[in-house]
Amino acid sequence: MANFESDITQFINQLKKDHPSLEQDQREGRARLWDRKIDADQQDEFRAARVPQKPYVYQTE
Repeated sequence: MANFESDITQFINQLKKDHPSLEQDQREGRARLWDRKIDADQQDEFRAARVPQKPYVYQTE
C-alpha cells in the first residue's frame, strides 16, 4: 500500500507532466484576481455610496 496512488493523484501528475507551465499559470491568475492591495480610501467611498436594500426587493412602491 505504500506505493498506492489514487486515480485523482495520477490524473494530476499526468496533467502536470503534459502541461509543465500549469502551476505558473495558476499563480499568475491568482495574482491577477486575488493578490491585490486594497485601497482603504476607495473602500470607504464604496461603503458610503451603498444604497440600503429594502426588506423585500421585488415589492413595488
